[in-house]
Amino acid sequence: MKRQQGFTLIELVVVIIILGILAVTAAPKFINLQSDARKSTVEGVKAALQGANTLIYSKAAIQGKGKATGENVTIDSSVTPNIQVTTDYGYLNSATSSAVVKTNLEKALDMKFDDLATGTVGTVNDFGVVYKSATSFIIVPKGKKDTDACRLEYTPATSTALPVYNVVATAC
Repeated sequence: MKRQQGFTLIELVVVIIILGILAVTAAPKFINLQSDARKSTVEGVKAALQGANTLIYSKAAIQGKGKATGENVTIDSSVTPNIQVTTDYGYLNSATSSAVVKTNLEKALDMKFDDLATGTVGTVNDFGVVYKSATSFIIVPKGKKDTDACRLEYTPATSTALPVYNVVATAC
């Protein structure tokens, strides 16, 4: 009588089923796509804001408006009325209210933002902006609050420092 070596079909099927169950339960812990996507969008907005600020500073310097606070810099003169943003030392400022910050960001980035109060969640546009003070504002992705650890904190330029962009993305 010959002795057979190898696995039976039933043994192979049982092993495949067990591996499938393990993969389904373990994969979400290793692959957190939604959180990674939110973090990437916050990083993307940071990059877009940095790029826009570089262009705005260039326009401010050309217009001789890069040395003071509260100056209106024309960023597009090809339309009527001209598109202007408020700057401090040539860079986007934090203005005096969330409405002004929202307007400046929408003009500079050509995106729509929700105007959010502290602790509220944006539900209409992809991002919301929360005015903190004349020295900072926060951008949050849709569905997040300014107190969540998924945000971009912006501190405008001063006479001695460039703008600061701080991404907090530990809980996206």
